[in-house]
Amino acid sequence: MNAKKIAGLVGIALVLFFVIAQPGNAANLVSNIVDFLRESAEAVITFVSNVFTS
Repeated sequence: MNAKKIAGLVGIALVLFFVIAQPGNAANLVSNIVDFLRESAEAVITFVSNVFTS
């Protein structure tokens, strides 16, 4: 096996362990990531609309 595949499997195992061991914290983390992405998208949309309306 190559190192890239092993690193990927270890990463997946760590994520699964985190979700199983602390599901509440994992859910909060995912929620925070989704909120960040949504706010970022809204900021980009606002910027682009302001560029084209000015």
